[in-house]
Amino acid sequence: MYKSVLEYLEESEAKFPNKTAVIDEDGSDTYSLLADKTRRVGTYLLKRGLKINDVVVVLLGKERNTLSAFWGISYAGGIYAPLDCQAPTKRLRLIMDVLKPSFIITDNDNQNKAQELISSEQIILIENAHNEAPDAAALKAVQQERIDEDPLYIICTSGSTGVPKGVVINHRAVIDFTEEASKVMEFSEKEIFANQAPFYFDASVPDLYCTIKNGATLHIIPESWFSFPIRVLEYIRENSVNAIFWVPSALIVTANLKALPEVDVTCLKKIMFCGEVMPVRQYNVWKKYVPDAKYVNYYGPSETTYASTYYVIDREFGNDDILPIGRAAINTGILILNEKNERCAQGEAGELCIRGAGVSLGYYNNPEKTQEVFVQNPLSPFYRDIMYRTGDIVRENERGEIEYVGRKDYQIKHMGYRIELGEIESAAMGINGINRSCCAYFEKRKMIIMVYEGEITENELNDELKKRIPEYMLPSRIIKLDTMPMNANGKVDRKLIKETYCC
Repeated sequence: MYKSVLEYLEESEAKFPNKTAVIDEDGSDTYSLLADKTRRVGTYLLKRGLKINDVVVVLLGKERNTLSAFWGISYAGGIYAPLDCQAPTKRLRLIMDVLKPSFIITDNDNQNKAQELISSEQIILIENAHNEAPDAAALKAVQQERIDEDPLYIICTSGSTGVPKGVVINHRAVIDFTEEASKVMEFSEKEIFANQAPFYFDASVPDLYCTIKNGATLHIIPESWFSFPIRVLEYIRENSVNAIFWVPSALIVTANLKALPEVDVTCLKKIMFCGEVMPVRQYNVWKKYVPDAKYVNYYGPSETTYASTYYVIDREFGNDDILPIGRAAINTGILILNEKNERCAQGEAGELCIRGAGVSLGYYNNPEKTQEVFVQNPLSPFYRDIMYRTGDIVRENERGEIEYVGRKDYQIKHMGYRIELGEIESAAMGINGINRSCCAYFEKRKMIIMVYEGEITENELNDELKKRIPEYMLPSRIIKLDTMPMNANGKVDRKLIKETYCC
């Protein structure tokens, strides 16, 4: 029984010391070198006075040194908190006010930004930490005090009040996910992963931990490359990448820009996605050109450790169909509750609530928000049983699979009807010529606004929607965009859309 993710790194170091663990634009690290650099960082932090469960911010780019920073912090007993180097300083300061970290680990390229956030005495350059002689005895002493429920990382997500929330995830949660993903996907040391998500986004978690768990190899692809899908696909082909965990947006762009017919990537055998709805139309494009891959649709918010359910796609779907999000993962309880906190009947839509080992420890330094969404399970009132209210509306289909319907906060009351904006978006995404769609509700004027990216006109889209949804659900206004606005996590920027078109 593992109690720390560091055991994954140590086992792979012992089995495959000279094998390449991670590759970026500037070079590569073997498992032996990666583990050595990690222990050097841990030792350096201990000598600087880091205490158990102190927070250390990581202000590094998408590069292999970020990994040694993460796990070096963990070796020293700390909690790593990755931040986006490109984020506005104002937002980073809000995060710093919440986290109150003991140190920032950065590099020469980002040192000036770090100095805008914290005192110089609290800044650690990764280059200096890598020069520290490792102290195995000191690191072992720290690890002996640790348990699997101790925090591993904090991922910062947006907050409704404008102050980011810090989601705290422990070792056990990551271990449980990694163990099951490795079993379901039959991962081994032969896996070659290509990372898509930035490391400050939890969609990168499976890349990191499925790699070191299995002694696999991870290629870190620069963020900028994903604006040029053919370049990414050529890299996958040239490096015989066989497994990817990507957000649907990256897969959608690749399908929409018709990159797949140009580059043969049938080397891919395992394609996994999570983070937002994967439209069937774009999935079918991938399936057409990479037919022999195993496809898995994962679902889960950051608050439940990347994924709480998964569906191994085992049948054909039409463009108008919905991909299920499947069934509960290991050590995960799924509840679909109505407004009276009662279980929903099959086919009835309700809020998805999650309990189990994957549930976050809460929001760092934010007890009020934690108590709001991490609540007592109403079906188990006689003992402590905390569940997370996701705000997602789902239903169970006739096969016992869970289907995503939309967001609770995307549910509106319009013309006397309760409407899920996600249902309108899903209808649009099943129409040929639509690449992305997003709906917002203009409360003041009681209007449903749809913006979309695609090849057909507004009138053509409206005519097609009339064939698919009731009249009361039809958008009052449809706006075609050249490019859909995206946020830092690669998702459609709903907040910006609402602010722009609902005023």
